[in-house]
Amino acid sequence: MSLLSLRIAPDPCLSITSRPVEEVDHNIQKLLDDMLETMYENNGCGLAANQVGILKRLVVIDISDDSTSSNPIKLINPEILWVSERKASISEGCLSVPDQYAEISRPAEAHIRYLDEYGCSQEIKGDGLLAACIQHEIDHLNGTLFIDHLSALKRNLILRKVQKQLKNRAL
Repeated sequence: MSLLSLRIAPDPCLSITSRPVEEVDHNIQKLLDDMLETMYENNGCGLAANQVGILKRLVVIDISDDSTSSNPIKLINPEILWVSERKASISEGCLSVPDQYAEISRPAEAHIRYLDEYGCSQEIKGDGLLAACIQHEIDHLNGTLFIDHLSALKRNLILRKVQKQLKNRAL
């Protein structure tokens, strides 16, 4: 496995809709493993392929709160089948918008269909953090960041903070 480079907002790759995976093969499986390693290394709970510059509909998620065990979910071509009318607000952050957080209101429950790492069709129902994380990552695949759910003023403020952080790191 190897670490992949994260794309940081406002990288154009983050605003492009990802293409479906046509065939689940060894290269896709390796990419999913590399994405997981990258996500864990950066203390994330989810990562979409476009966050590492690959415009394919791939997502990895692990919302385990115990650092000694992991429960990764690998999603290929995920699609939302149903979301609840009930909303929940969760403080969201993103590896592509480092060190920035905001309360985002999303459907509290979601039902998803996807292919697993072996190409088998699966479905998952989630609520709470899992539902929010899945919706957040599918947003990425559609070229949407969590900050796009905020007002233009808040979004621009966050983007300026991110750019300032990047500039300071480069010095």
